Amino acid sequence: MSYFERLKAKWDVKSNLQLFIIFVVFAITGSSSVKVAKPLMDFLGIHLSSFDNIFLGSLIYWTIRILIVFPIYQILLLFFGILFFQFKFFWDFEKKILSKMGFKRFLKD
Repeated sequence: MSYFERLKAKWDVKSNLQLFIIFVVFAITGSSSVKVAKPLMDFLGIHLSSFDNIFLGSLIYWTIRILIVFPIYQILLLFFGILFFQFKFFWDFEKKILSKMGFKRFLKD
């Protein structure tokens, strides 16, 4: 059984086209979330150069950036899932990921 066949079985995906669409949505979402985070951080006045004089400033900056990108990614994943008619897959995916992170009590079916 190939990797793609195992992935289709794990995600309960019916066709190769649906699997391709899911990959496209993940790619678009990842790129878009990083692009959206930059102007948001600029708007908030968070720049890497602002952390130059702070011990571990670079680490603090990238931690803040990841914390900003993460919720943007989650929202865009659902948005692009809707645009590509894969909302159910991505909503189930989101619930699984967020429940593993400890947000299960906020996710009611």
